[in-house]
Amino acid sequence: MPLNIPNLLTWFRIMMIPLIVAVFYFPPQWLSAHEVNLVATLIFGIAAATDWLDGYLARMLNQTSAFGAFLDPVADKLMVAAALIVLVEMGRVGAVIALVIIGREIAISALREWMATIGAGKSVAVSFLGKVKTTAQMAAILLLLYHEKVSQVFDAQVVGTWLIYVAAILTLWSMGYYLKMAVPQVLKRV
Repeated sequence: MPLNIPNLLTWFRIMMIPLIVAVFYFPPQWLSAHEVNLVATLIFGIAAATDWLDGYLARMLNQTSAFGAFLDPVADKLMVAAALIVLVEMGRVGAVIALVIIGREIAISALREWMATIGAGKSVAVSFLGKVKTTAQMAAILLLLYHEKVSQVFDAQVVGTWLIYVAAILTLWSMGYYLKMAVPQVLKRV
């Protein structure tokens, strides 16, 4: 495992996951409800920013590695799954939405792994649609973690709820796209 800046940022993101969850279980005398929402949102936001930053630095510093390519999406999926589970428990996201998003992540990860083993990994490489889905998902989770009205006209929970529905639709759409790309490879092996 190469220890470089991008991989260290990915490990940092993984270490932030328990903090995102733990902050919701702090005793009420430690942080007010508003402070809990704010701290969880900040931690998730910092972790999400490292997702972009580690990829950028890996390319800019020419520090890409097979290990980093493996670990980065794992960190993303763990972070999203942990946040969604907390949000479901708090009643901020429906369980069906969380299952759609988490289930797709597991299914597509398995598909990518299988496609890589048969030498066809490029046919299910990350698409623009997948990037749009991830952006909507991350923005929705940030807003749902914050959960409060920012002003009279901007309610983070309402906007986050709409965005998580958009993310769920994009999740299904992108899953269909990746499956469509994989079908020719699957049919060659049947």
